[in-house]
Parts: sequence; structure tokens; C-alpha cells
Amino acid sequence: MENTLPVSDVTAAISDNGGWCWFQDERALVDATTGTLLVGAVASRGGAGGDRRGGDVDLHVVDLDRLGEAGAATTVTLHPGLESDDHDNPALWRRADGRWLTVFSRHKSDDLTRWRISEGEDPTVWGPEQSFDWRTLFETPEQAEALGGGRGVTYQNLHQLDGVLHCFVRAINDDPCYLVSHDDGGTWQFGGRLLTREKVGYVNGYARYASGARFGTDDRIDLIITEHHPRDYATSIWHGYLAGGRLHRADGTAVGELGRGLTDPTLRAEDLTPVLGNGSAAGGATLTHAWTTDLRRFADGTLVALMTARADDTAGTSTARHAWDAPTHEVDPIDHRFVRAVLRPGSGRWEVAELAEAGPQLFPHEEDYTGLATIDPDDPHALWISTVVDPRTGATLAHHEIFHGVTRDAGASWTWTPVTEDSTADNMRPIAVPGDPSRSVLVWYRGSLNTSQDYDAEVVVQVRPR
Repeated sequence: MENTLPVSDVTAAISDNGGWCWFQDERALVDATTGTLLVGAVASRGGAGGDRRGGDVDLHVVDLDRLGEAGAATTVTLHPGLESDDHDNPALWRRADGRWLTVFSRHKSDDLTRWRISEGEDPTVWGPEQSFDWRTLFETPEQAEALGGGRGVTYQNLHQLDGVLHCFVRAINDDPCYLVSHDDGGTWQFGGRLLTREKVGYVNGYARYASGARFGTDDRIDLIITEHHPRDYATSIWHGYLAGGRLHRADGTAVGELGRGLTDPTLRAEDLTPVLGNGSAAGGATLTHAWTTDLRRFADGTLVALMTARADDTAGTSTARHAWDAPTHEVDPIDHRFVRAVLRPGSGRWEVAELAEAGPQLFPHEEDYTGLATIDPDDPHALWISTVVDPRTGATLAHHEIFHGVTRDAGASWTWTPVTEDSTADNMRPIAVPGDPSRSVLVWYRGSLNTSQDYDAEVVVQVRPR
């Protein structure tokens, strides 16, 4: 799994078995004071030591100043053998008292949101696991069934709003819901249902969230979301934000109150601001089946979103159900594109443009899985993509490679620099890690991905000065 890398970069594998999904945040953080990187990952039964390590929810703690040296990385297993599934990856939060919080769950196979808090500021020593059982919200099994409870929970996203820590979880009716904590993650209570929709196919909306806590502001939380899974529905992407006890459209129009209970009417994604519509034209192609990839808020209020979409797909723009469990998956290569969108401060309209080609789907039963992309958390004009199509030449590559992109003309053009080249394995799902503006920290995994439950990959870190 060797790559050719620029000699000026410090790059090293920190684990021989790890992977993650992309609907949890933060999946990695840097403590700039100590130069310590924390990376959450899930070991697979298909990877190194799989029979023994498969399903371990791991936290890799790395001394960035010693990256590449023996002993620079330590692995702490937060929950051994939870489930061999990259959806179980933990989200991380740095508490006001300096201790660390991590929150994780299984992939729709139970109804527990689990969390642990470090014993002190040392992220290698953790207190006992605790859990919130979503089933306790329902008075009877019949009520749970009627309201879409008991289907299992997935994904955790930690963001602060007006001094209250929120954990966004896909839960009731497979919709985005949230827990709240008034003691920085020590205890959790049900906060409300955020959005809902009638069930189509597998689950409902896929959301990415962003906030400004790292800039010292916690006055709003932004989200982008689809209606459903793109294999079940020709999805669009919508944007809104939480502030002042209400959910708003991009232009500031309030569309509803927060804190909606189990039986309260709840807004739909379509009540928010459109970002990338099903059937949009970009680069001479018709884009459909959009999926949320990344979202970042910057100190001046600028929002940057990354998305993927199919280009001129044979399924067309119809939103008729494409059943996730039916033998109707598209096996021919589907042309996917990376799309970037920017919402400038004071604007209510997103500026959307095609970014680069993402290549075909990773495997037939997930027609919309790509290598993914990540936004530089300290530079709205920079990002990284994982693709099998060289963005400089359009040439098809033997494996997924990672490219760093920079624009100096508001996205009209991009300068691309390879991070990996001539690889013997795929480089996928990069994470640009926030926490230390003085250096760029990029994490990805390198190897093979057969399914979300079966992969053989090592976790790689690259550090370079800004």
C-alpha cells in the first residue's frame, strides 16, 4: 500500500485497520496546544486482525510532532467488538473543562446513543461508557411503532448552540433528531425532532452540520440535507439553520420552532432553501441523485458545501422509488461529479458550480458511493478530493488518488496538486482536520472497500506547515 508522496510532507500510517463513514462530526480533532491529533475509526473484520479486532470502535491518538516515529500513535479501543461497520465511527468534542467527549452508536441495530468522557485532559484514559436509550421516549410499543421508533439509530454530530451541546442523530422514523446536554455531554435529554418526511426506501434525509464554536460563536447551527437516500429517490439538497429557538431558511426567514415533540407536526426538507436541485444543469450535464458530502462555516459567516451527484444518469430525474433491497441496482458505471456551493454572508442564495469528476460508483449495491471530498477548515478556497479521474488532465487513474485544490477566483478555476500518486491501493474519504490553523492535517484511509462492513484499509495522516 505504498504511495509516492512529496518529500516536504510528513506522512505515516497510524493504524493497519480502520475506516469511517462521513455523516458524523467531528471525526477527527487537533489539540493545537499539545500538538495531539485524535482520529476516530472502526476496525473491520475484513482488515488486519479482523477476527480479533473487527467491530472495535477505536480512537487513534497521535503526537503530530513525532509523526512517523515509533510510538507516536496510540490506539484506545472505546468499545471492543461493537459492530464491523464504518457507520459506528465516533464523533468528538472538546469540553470547556479540557476533557474529551466521544459519542457513537451502532448502525440501526439498536437504539442506544453511547458516550464516554476522558478522565482528564489525557485522551488515552476514558471513563465508563454511558448510553441514552431512544426507546424510553415511547409509552408503549404500539406508540413506538406508530411513530417510527425502535428502528435503530445511526450517526452522531456534536455542535453547540447558545451554550447547549446538541447531538444530532438519525433516529425516530429514520429522521434527523437531536439530544441536548446542559452539562457539556455529561448527561443527555431528548431535544426534539428536526425534520421528517414520509418513508421512501431505506431511510430519510442525510444531513451534514456546521457551526462556529471553534471561532468562539455558538449562535447558529447550519445543515444541508437530502430528502432520502439517493439510491431510493432522485434527491435534491436543501439548507437551513438553527438559531434563536427556530429553524430558518438561508435568507433568515423562520419556518418553524425547534424542540418539536414526538407527535408535533415537523417540517420537511423542502421547507428549507434549495442548494442543488434534482435536474440541475452543470458542466453541460444534468445532475441528479445528489448527496451531502461536507459543510463548513468560516469566521466571517461564509458557508461552503461539498456534494456529489450523478451526471446524465439513465435513471433520469424521476423521483419514483428505486428500492434499496430490490435487484435493480445499476451495474454499469455511473458518472459522478463533485459539486461545490458557497453561501456568502448576508445572502440567501447559494452559488453552485461543478468542481471535478468523482468517477464511477465504488460498488454496485451503493450506486452513489465515491471517494468523497473535504473542505479545508481554515481556508474556504481550499479542499481535497478523492477520485479516479485526474482533475488536471481528465485521465482515468488506476486507483483513487487524493488531490489538493485551491481557487483564487471564487471557484471559477482550480489549481490541483496531487497528495498521492501512482498508488497500489485506493486512497479514500479524506478528512481535513480542524483545530490547529498553523498547519494542515489531513487524514484518509488507504486500501480496499468492499462494503461498509468489510474493508481492508490502513489509516494515514499527513501533516504539512501552512
